[in-house]
Amino acid sequence: MTTAHLPDDSTLTTDGMRPSGKGRVLLIACGALAREILALKRLNGWDHIDLTCLPAILHNAPDRITDAVRGAVASHGTRYDRIAVVYADCGTGGHLQTACAELGVEMMAGPHCYAFFDGLDQFASRDEITAFYLTDFLARQFDAFVWKPLGLDRHPELLPMYFGHYETLVYLAQTDDPALTARAESCADRLGLAFERRFTGYGELASTLERWAAA
Repeated sequence: MTTAHLPDDSTLTTDGMRPSGKGRVLLIACGALAREILALKRLNGWDHIDLTCLPAILHNAPDRITDAVRGAVASHGTRYDRIAVVYADCGTGGHLQTACAELGVEMMAGPHCYAFFDGLDQFASRDEITAFYLTDFLARQFDAFVWKPLGLDRHPELLPMYFGHYETLVYLAQTDDPALTARAESCADRLGLAFERRFTGYGELASTLERWAAA
């Protein structure tokens, strides 16, 4: 198995992209999940699964996600026995689910990655409307995906406008990494929010990929 080494903000992650064969599965995933998916592949020895990732920054323009997924399915569909989409709804307003149904591919359940990392039922029961969430990826890429896109590097006076209704930054940690925890806590300080760390591991990402791998 070969894996391309790419930075966290890469627009594409590949994992061997072997020719088609019996039982081969392609995961079309959000780039923000690449590290976790590759870790699960290594841990479970899923050599029959390949991965291609769309740019994580699409989350800042969720209306573009559905067309990007359609394009990826069209590009790779003939080479694989099965394709699965490692996105939740992610702000597409149900359009991604409709497209996946039309294309005959499965996708992650839930509204977004925060929910399936935390557990869909648990996340829904918390009803944390004043919480702002980070994952491992966003703790690493806070400036690139939150601070700069919102213009806070240039206009810090906008901070109350964007975050005045939040009370707590909840860090949903996939790994036990003290350095990442410190970075997430620093993000909370910058936003003027209380900090909570909640270790989730890979949550329902792991169980869903296990099901797809077995099928």
